[in-house]
Amino acid sequence: MNLKSIIEALLFAAHKPLSPQEVRAVLTADTEDKSGATAAPLKRVKEAEIAAAIEQLKVDYIQSERSFTIAEVAGGFQLVSCPEYAPWLKKLLDVDRPTRLSPSALETLAIIAYRQPITRVEMESVRGVNVDGVLRTLLERGLVKITGRSELPGRPLQYGTTQAFLEHFGLRDLTDLPAIEELRRIEAKRQQTAAAQPSAEAPQTAPSPVPESTPPPAETTS
Repeated sequence: MNLKSIIEALLFAAHKPLSPQEVRAVLTADTEDKSGATAAPLKRVKEAEIAAAIEQLKVDYIQSERSFTIAEVAGGFQLVSCPEYAPWLKKLLDVDRPTRLSPSALETLAIIAYRQPITRVEMESVRGVNVDGVLRTLLERGLVKITGRSELPGRPLQYGTTQAFLEHFGLRDLTDLPAIEELRRIEAKRQQTAAAQPSAEAPQTAPSPVPESTPPPAETTS
């Protein structure tokens, strides 16, 4: 077995992204096969060699036109399906699809992601509404965590995103978040498109016919 094949097996079996450090920890540990014989550990393997093997796997998948590839997510690597197969995968997974986040939860999560560490009061000042329920949901889903306490009076708790947040949205790290200016351009374009489309509720009335010529009024005699 070569290094590339072993890494492929690890990525296939893992339920979360694996970092090069985690892969190396597995490769350098003592393992046993089914017969009980100790497999030769790769004691001298380096993280650079692991990264190179992963890149070669990506090339192999592209050249063989496989339906999956390796994505860098949350500081690690994970086998994922290619985007073009999403329509069929959605049909397969619709039955067991987890509950989606509400618009208010997504809005609060975006505020936390861009402004972390942030306190509850600061979130509410941005949104203009109470966030207790939404914040509790995000904590229960593991997308947000308590990161410490603020130096403000009362030492309120501060919140930030988690590793699960990066995994959920397929981000390598927080630098992969879209820039605020990009989001504003997208929203402006969306609003322009919506404004350009005729309202489906507005009744469509045909214009009144206009006669080609208006006859002169009849002359009257006294």
